Amino acid sequence: MSKEIERKFLVVGDKWRELAAGTQYRQGYLNSIKERTVRIRTIADKAFLTVKGPTVGVTRMEFEYEIPYDDCVQMLDHLAEQPIIEKNRYKIPMGGHVWEIDEFLGVNKGLIVAEIELGSEDEAFEKPDWIGEEVSGDPRYFNSNLVAHPYSTWEK
Repeated sequence: MSKEIERKFLVVGDKWRELAAGTQYRQGYLNSIKERTVRIRTIADKAFLTVKGPTVGVTRMEFEYEIPYDDCVQMLDHLAEQPIIEKNRYKIPMGGHVWEIDEFLGVNKGLIVAEIELGSEDEAFEKPDWIGEEVSGDPRYFNSNLVAHPYSTWEK
C-alpha cells in the first residue's frame, strides 16, 4: 500500500516565483466522493491515473499509474467532472523536501497553494517565508472540491 502524507498552505507574496519554472497540469475527476477519488491528469506530455482513499489527519492511501496521453485527454474532455482543474505547478527543493506550489488558472484563478509531502505526520520541515496559513484540514482547498466549488465562487 502506498501512503501520501501531505500538508497544504496558502502562499504569501511572489518571492517563490524566482525559484522554479512552472509546468502545466490539466486534471479532472472521474469520481470525487470523499471515500475515494479517481483522478486523471496530464503533466506536460505525460498522463496519469490516480486513486486516493479518504484523508485521515494528513494521511491517505494513494496509487498512481502512467496511462496513454491521448486516452487521458479524451477522458478529460468527455468523461471528467467539469470544470477540470488547470494549474501551473512549481517544484522548489528546500531543506530535504520539495515544495509544490500550484497556481490555479481558469475558474480557480487567484488561488495559490503550496504542498509538502512528508515521511510522517509529525516530521519537522523548514517553512520558507512565503508560506502562509495552513489549510491542510480545510476541504475547500482539496482539488476535488475545487471542481464543485471553484475559487471564483467563494465569498472573500
